[in-house]
Amino acid sequence: MILPTVPGGSLLSLTPIYDYLKTRGGTVEDEHIVIGGWPVQFLPASDELELEALAEAVPTTIEGVGTWVMTAEHLAAIALRTGRPKDHNRILQFIEQDAVDRKKLQIIIERHHLARKWEQFEQRFVEGSHG
Repeated sequence: MILPTVPGGSLLSLTPIYDYLKTRGGTVEDEHIVIGGWPVQFLPASDELELEALAEAVPTTIEGVGTWVMTAEHLAAIALRTGRPKDHNRILQFIEQDAVDRKKLQIIIERHHLARKWEQFEQRFVEGSHG
């Protein structure tokens, strides 16, 4: 689906997606649309890290519906780059649940020039861990 831009700007309009999903039972809550009880947010890829995350997304099935999901390593790298407290919490959850392959994450971090942010994150939140 090609998304229209907002008149007079380069921002994408997500209205067609939201309208389509609302006609099929989705409900809007804040920046999400809730589909089958799951809050979903649509964001356009804005840089090389996000484009890579989309290109390397893995096929999966959720409640009988096929979809593509970004890898935990890419989600952690995006959260690291964004750097808000809730993003740091997400990274910690990935680590605590052994949901990330630390070697793959390190490769992504280095490729996208996030090594310094990772060092700072580890020093602050993952004492004594160095990959």
